[in-house]
Amino acid sequence: MLRIFSRLAGTAAAAVLLLGAAACGGADDGGDGDDKVKVGVIPIVDVAPIYLGKDKGFFSSRGIDLTLDSAQGGAAIVPGVVSGQFQFGFSNVTSLLIAQTKNVPVKAVANGVASTGEAGADFGAVVVKKGSPITSAKDLAGKKVSVNTLKNIGDTSVRESVRKDGGDPSKVEFVEIAFPQMPAALDAGQVDAAWMVEPSLSQAKAAGAVEIASNFVDVAPNLTVALYFTSEKTIADDPDLVRRFTEAMKESLAYADANPAEVRRILTTYTKIDAATLDTMRMPRWPAEPDRPSLQALSALGQSDGLFATAPDLDALLP
Repeated sequence: MLRIFSRLAGTAAAAVLLLGAAACGGADDGGDGDDKVKVGVIPIVDVAPIYLGKDKGFFSSRGIDLTLDSAQGGAAIVPGVVSGQFQFGFSNVTSLLIAQTKNVPVKAVANGVASTGEAGADFGAVVVKKGSPITSAKDLAGKKVSVNTLKNIGDTSVRESVRKDGGDPSKVEFVEIAFPQMPAALDAGQVDAAWMVEPSLSQAKAAGAVEIASNFVDVAPNLTVALYFTSEKTIADDPDLVRRFTEAMKESLAYADANPAEVRRILTTYTKIDAATLDTMRMPRWPAEPDRPSLQALSALGQSDGLFATAPDLDALLP
């Protein structure tokens, strides 16, 4: 999700060349015979299933020795997968659509995370400081709003909330701040509002922040927010690894969706979260498959916001 996409078109060819040298196709065999696989993730609640899958042995049982590396957002993970830094990655859909329209050789292999579809009860939301004169999304026009990455799913979905509330989405000023730093930035007045996901959302609300919009819900019911993906070269060079990873991810998604208590437990292993926040935070949904109509809605918003050089091809991106 970083500004790196302004340069991706020019670097995609170079990244493809790096793939050969990086030996990213079939992951390196470890001493125990398992394939050593690195996955780029973001330290947020969305990726709890893959941490649970590792913890429960869903990957090791399929011969995958899994390492999870944190990044700020999906736009940073995409080039990492293409260059061979990661064999697989987690990214929001908008980052992947941007990559696809720039002919970056990536393809989704498994679902990632989905909105709850419930306004006022989603795992992502726009919040303001207690006592703020901003009371609804239309009031964000002319104000500073933090997102974890510029020109991506955060700002395009927040604009939709402003648009649906009768405000002018073109007048919102977005500021890039990593999710873990957002509560402090909001409290210090660096921004007027912040788009956050869990656990940062609950941490901010515990400190008095007030929720004013459910931006994912405003985009589409049952919004597919993110996907797991790999490079086209990895698919061509080691389809068996891709199959095993996809199977492990699907088992991990189903387990997380059915075991919220286990999700809360695993969150303590990769996020800095206190017990009070852990007990109250909202869980997203982890369905087995992406919701295509919601992806079409997100694609249309990205086009209207000028995020894509050409119209995205969902068939080329989706599994």
